[in-house]
Amino acid sequence: MSTTRYRCTACGNLTRFDVTTTRRTRAFHHFTVGGELQVEDEEVLLEDIEEVSCRWCSSGGSVEEVAGPAT
Repeated sequence: MSTTRYRCTACGNLTRFDVTTTRRTRAFHHFTVGGELQVEDEEVLLEDIEEVSCRWCSSGGSVEEVAGPAT
């Protein structure tokens, strides 16, 4: 999972974003005899962030990545 932080330059939001992501993963699927699934050892092979929009003002074009922890 990506840990990229974002900032909306339109409204100043640093905490709430809608992020659309496509991931390709490999994982170990462990089924119980009763058929319940437990997913273990999931590894992200490819991650593509398609869209990020601000949850507060719905702006997509004003969202930028923030380097390091936000202050």
